[in-house]
Amino acid sequence: MLTDTHCHLDSEAFDADRAAVIQRAVDAGIERILVPALDLRSSRRCIEIAGEYPPVFVAVGIHPTEIKPEDVRSIDVLRELAKQPKVQAIGEIGLDYYWVQDPDEQALQRDVLRQQLAVAAELNKPVVLHCRERGDAASGPCSDDLIAILEAWVETRAEAGIPGVLHSFSSSLEIAQRAIALGFYIGVTGPVTYKNAEARRRIIAALPLERLLIETDAPYLSPEPHRGHRNEPAYVAYIADKIAGVQSSTTDHIAAVTGDNAAQMLSWRDAA
Repeated sequence: MLTDTHCHLDSEAFDADRAAVIQRAVDAGIERILVPALDLRSSRRCIEIAGEYPPVFVAVGIHPTEIKPEDVRSIDVLRELAKQPKVQAIGEIGLDYYWVQDPDEQALQRDVLRQQLAVAAELNKPVVLHCRERGDAASGPCSDDLIAILEAWVETRAEAGIPGVLHSFSSSLEIAQRAIALGFYIGVTGPVTYKNAEARRRIIAALPLERLLIETDAPYLSPEPHRGHRNEPAYVAYIADKIAGVQSSTTDHIAAVTGDNAAQMLSWRDAA
C-alpha cells in the first residue's frame, strides 16, 4: 500500500540507474509514484518517463523558483500537457520567498500560481504546492500569501474534487490546520526522521492521519539512516515508520491509510 507522492525521477541524479531505482521501489512494495515537474521542459520529460514505467504518474507545472516573465504566456502549453495520459495533478507549483526575495519577482510568482490554479480547476486536477519562507521560518508572508490565494481558489472552484497537497510541509501547525480546513493534504518527507526535527514531529502527531501523504522528494531530503546520500522512492518506508511512531500506530496502518489518501487525491484507482 506504500506510495511516493513526490519524487523527481526526471532528475539527472537518476540518469545512470533510473530503471533500477524504480524496480527497487516496486520490490519494496511501492505501488505508485508521482513525479512532479519543475517547468515545461521537465513536464515533457516526466510524461516520457511515465510512459516507460507503469508505476509512475505525473504532475505538470512551473515551480516558483523557475518562473520567468514569459511564463505568463506559457499557460496554454501547460494546459495541453496536463491533458496527456498519466498526468494526475498540476505541480510542483506555489511560492518561494527563500530564494526569491525581490517584491516584483514574488508578485510574478503569485500571478503565475493563480494561472496554474485556474488550469487545475478547469481540468479538475489536484495541485502539488511548494511553500518556503525566507530563512526557512515556520510562518510568514509566503505562507500567508499562499493560504490567501488558496482560500480564494477553493471558494470559486466549479468542481468539488480534492484540491491537493502542501508538499514537504515545514510550516506551523496553524498553517497546516488552515490548509486541512480547505481540504488539502499535508506531505511528510524525510526531515521528519531527523534528530533535530522534534517540532516537526509534534505537528505531524497533532494532524489527522487521514490528511497525510508520504513523499520522498527524491533525490533530495533523504531520511535517516540515508541522510547525506541520494534519496529514492524505496525509502518511503522510513518515513512511514516515523509517522507510525509519532501517531502511536503501526507502519502497516500508516501505509494503508496514506496509500488510500493518495489514491483519493490523485484518482489512482481510475488511472491506467
